Amino acid sequence: MSSNSFGKLFTVTTFGESHGPAIGCVVDGCPPGLELATEDFRRDLERRATGRSRYTSQRREADEVEILSGVYQGRTTGTPIALVIRNTDARPKDYAEIADTFRPGHADYTYWQKYSIRDPRGGGRASARETTLRVAAGVIAKKWLRQRFGVVVRGWLAQLGPLVPRAFSWEAVEDNPFFWPDAAMVPELEAFIDALRKSGDSIGARVNVVAENVPPGWGEPVYGKLDAEIAAALMSINAVKGVEIGAGFAAVTQRGSEHRDEITPQGFLSNHAGGILGGIATGQPIVASMALKPASSILIPGRSVNRAGAPVEVRTKGRHDPCVGIRATPIAEAMLALVLMDQALRHRAQCGDVGDVAPRIPGAVAGG
Repeated sequence: MSSNSFGKLFTVTTFGESHGPAIGCVVDGCPPGLELATEDFRRDLERRATGRSRYTSQRREADEVEILSGVYQGRTTGTPIALVIRNTDARPKDYAEIADTFRPGHADYTYWQKYSIRDPRGGGRASARETTLRVAAGVIAKKWLRQRFGVVVRGWLAQLGPLVPRAFSWEAVEDNPFFWPDAAMVPELEAFIDALRKSGDSIGARVNVVAENVPPGWGEPVYGKLDAEIAAALMSINAVKGVEIGAGFAAVTQRGSEHRDEITPQGFLSNHAGGILGGIATGQPIVASMALKPASSILIPGRSVNRAGAPVEVRTKGRHDPCVGIRATPIAEAMLALVLMDQALRHRAQCGDVGDVAPRIPGAVAGG
């Protein structure tokens, strides 16, 4: 199996390459009756898109969604939803010089080893352009989760290189191109990225994502653990090299008396577990974090080899991000929403007759 699909009951299959004629996806398993129109996709696709500020790649795609199937008279029919987005600003000529070269830090070499053929245009299938469809599919999941259960999924840029927020406001997150929660620091981020771009280098980042109002009970106890599937979904995003759930690696230095989330009739006293125990949601906010590596497409020359095995020097041209984490927040939100919708449908299929189980402990604590 080529592994271009994920999910069990709510499945998403994506197709297309960075500089091909179009990219698309098929979303299967969406319940019927959900209102859905092309306008629903616009906001999140614009949040993910390049070219909306000087701090990301200047590729400017229209990202207009075409709904080919699965929607009739403005509502989902329960049949597969096919979405297509035409590539309108592809520049394959930017990659002509590296067609026979393996760029260090990219998937060029591994794709060549696996398939003995590769699409060098912007990385082809390995390009972050593919995440456009994840965000589009995530729009469907977000809408269904919010309407059916009141679940809200949102994220923010929690670290850009050495910079971390000194304050937090959800209003600030959506009011700047970085998804940064500290409005007073935005000029500092702008100066940092401007200097980084001038140097020809790149930097890594950290993105946090939270799902609130998730009912307790979602998830599986062994092989379909909710936290394991969230981790896998976030790790499948381009450039992600680490994932934490709840306290994550900070748990290494915590004592058991500190890490355990004590419970009172009024609610949990902390959320080091990130809203998941034994692979099953507790009813607290689901909290996850992902680390993204610095982009490898940079102007600073680097050593590599070509297909003949001869040494070469690589200097990547074209339009690239100085920090891929700047526009990764909507992608993280989408992947978390897709996992949660799949788990919600699976829970309903097996345990729909269980109903509410007492006691239900309030779970309003977002962080540990």
